[in-house]
Amino acid sequence: MNRGNRLPRQQRRAAADAFATEPPDRVIPSAGPADASVTDAAVGHDSTSVRARDLFDDRRFVMLFLARTISVLGAAFGPVALAFGVLDLPGASATTLTIVLTAQTVPQIALMLFGGVVADRMPRFRLMTCAELLSAAAFLALAVMFVTGAAPLPAVAAAAAMSGIALALYYPALTGVVPDVVAEDRLQTANGVLRFGVNTARLLGMALAGGAVALVGAGWALAVNAAGFAVAAVLLAGLGSTVSRRPPARTSMPAELRDGWREFASRQWLWAIVLQFAFVIAAMQAAFGVLGPVVAESDLGGAPAWSAILAGQGLGTIVGVFVAIRVRPRRPLVVATGMVFPVALPMALLGVGAPVYAVASGAFVTGVAFTVFGVLWETTMQREVPREALSRVSAYDGLGSFMFGPLGLIAAAPLAQSVGPRTALLLCSALVAAATAGALCAPGVRRLRAPAAVEAPVEGRGRQTPPTTSPDSAAVTVTASVAGPSETHAKSRHRLPDTVAARTHRTSGRCSTARVQCVPPCRPT
Repeated sequence: MNRGNRLPRQQRRAAADAFATEPPDRVIPSAGPADASVTDAAVGHDSTSVRARDLFDDRRFVMLFLARTISVLGAAFGPVALAFGVLDLPGASATTLTIVLTAQTVPQIALMLFGGVVADRMPRFRLMTCAELLSAAAFLALAVMFVTGAAPLPAVAAAAAMSGIALALYYPALTGVVPDVVAEDRLQTANGVLRFGVNTARLLGMALAGGAVALVGAGWALAVNAAGFAVAAVLLAGLGSTVSRRPPARTSMPAELRDGWREFASRQWLWAIVLQFAFVIAAMQAAFGVLGPVVAESDLGGAPAWSAILAGQGLGTIVGVFVAIRVRPRRPLVVATGMVFPVALPMALLGVGAPVYAVASGAFVTGVAFTVFGVLWETTMQREVPREALSRVSAYDGLGSFMFGPLGLIAAAPLAQSVGPRTALLLCSALVAAATAGALCAPGVRRLRAPAAVEAPVEGRGRQTPPTTSPDSAAVTVTASVAGPSETHAKSRHRLPDTVAARTHRTSGRCSTARVQCVPPCRPT
């Protein structure tokens, strides 16, 4: 928003007076989006911890948190159990495992855009529930086949494909469901808390998966995976929805995909960072999937050394959550994109022959930085993309980000044979740095500012209410913080939204985004 759209002095003063009664630990110090006085400093420890605790007063957020954490904990058993279960089949080989993994991956990528359209058409928590149940059925079928020994390859591949379809439906809905559950001014903290549960569960699951396969076998380990998905589905089914959506227009799926593409392509910051990650993930797949284990096996002591490096990265992802929920940068994408540079660090250290402790330390820094990027990126998408198109845009994000990943795996071995694994790792490091620098050159990435936000107290089930003491003061707050000089709310006709963001209304007579919308839609007066 430029300075020409700033509110009149009297309205800004009225808004400040209305919020002046709030406790200091509830307020994020910030001015308007165009005010140069907004700082990049982190929010204080007490303020952030209070907001994180307040999220757990909301039953719906708690259920989402538990569903995500339990789902990821169970899913962490899947890759190890599936790989060893397939390889234990009579006559199985690496080719057999490739067939199964390809059957799982292809529908996941091919149906991602379809999942985005469906997630924007129906309540997202319902789609996520269906996807979790589909995953539970797929892994239960795999568990039964491996436990009984009756596991023909076509049936195993079909069950793996079913799990890939479920993930294609689940991923686009996931980004969009968070703003359906929490208020806009708590999105960053909510994303950070969710990441804490996910990262902790993934680390714990990876640590337990190998032992579970060794002790009880791949089939029973896959049964644990299925149980985790089933429990998550039950939790999501009880989530419900308080978001009132307009009846969907009867348009075709290609038309909705085109609308989603327009939303995606019209935001330079969005497609620039997705293009960046197409190369970053290709480099990561090559480095951490093939080249890193090769160097660890030949020069660092094998599996124990590689496990220490991965453990350092996993620990970093947990510590990074505490950083991510505290930082409140004025330009979130500049900070987020800069956090991708450390991804090149462990690749470079492996390439120059650094000792294990140095590479593990670099991997720890990567884990911290990557988590901060993820939280800021998800929060920015949820704030800037209209909610009715958020899942389709998330689908384009996922499809674009992972489109070169398989090429990285395919190119890793020939590259290592031609120039050596260490040199190949240095090339991967350079690719990450170059792609990140290129993204920072995009004006849209550098110019996007975080919206000014003031946290209101939490009442009832965590819903945000304006900090007012009377209906009159509530009307003043809404008019001062949302409406433009010639546009006001008729307080007798409108219900206040859950979160009052500092946005102006369009003169077309409806609110500027689905996240700031009166019921019924306001009309300029």
